[in-house]
Amino acid sequence: MMLKPGQRLRSTTCEGQFVVVRPPSTEIELTCGGAPVADLTGGAATGTPDAARAGGTLVGKRYGHPDSGLELLCTKAGAGSLAVGAEPLEPVQAKTLPSSD
Repeated sequence: MMLKPGQRLRSTTCEGQFVVVRPPSTEIELTCGGAPVADLTGGAATGTPDAARAGGTLVGKRYGHPDSGLELLCTKAGAGSLAVGAEPLEPVQAKTLPSSD
């Protein structure tokens, strides 16, 4: 799936919704809850997350895949976990700022 900045996606297995902040450098297989994600303009979720991929996503958190450069923002929480192929996506940690002494 080729993604574009600002593209809105939804999970097909739960209520999760996402916005592409930084697209990947190559075509990838993005899943949520073990099933491929779809454009937001489609219908509602029709399945249930796979038990092994039901770690959930948190609203307001960014999820990234360092190898491809992908970064997503979760706009609606869901029960399914995001993954690229078989590799789960983790929340991006905030960068620490230098102290001002």
